[in-house]
Amino acid sequence: MTADTVFHICSHSEWDRAQAAGRYEGSDLDRRDGFIHFSTREQAVRTAALHLAGRKGLVLLEVDAGSLGAALKWEKSRNGALFPHLYGPLPTDTVRAVHDLPVGPDGAHLFPKGF
Repeated sequence: MTADTVFHICSHSEWDRAQAAGRYEGSDLDRRDGFIHFSTREQAVRTAALHLAGRKGLVLLEVDAGSLGAALKWEKSRNGALFPHLYGPLPTDTVRAVHDLPVGPDGAHLFPKGF
């Protein structure tokens, strides 16, 4: 499985720290699991709903998957689907775009138009 672009959701403050350092080390959950969790475009909305519903102050990172090399592994996760996992830090220069991820009145995140 491959995709040109993978997505990661993190807090604004985590992303601010990453930009200052030149790399993102992952969230507490990522560090506990030993890899940075990513999603494909098709998986990202469901991931946000399952794990981050109602959480404010988040951003959606749009990452060039090809630039991550062999550190990006596709592994079975939820319902046997393959999810991208990054074993190592995420260089900030591989992030193509950063989108605010506001919360709507129903607690669901509002993804960028056309997502």
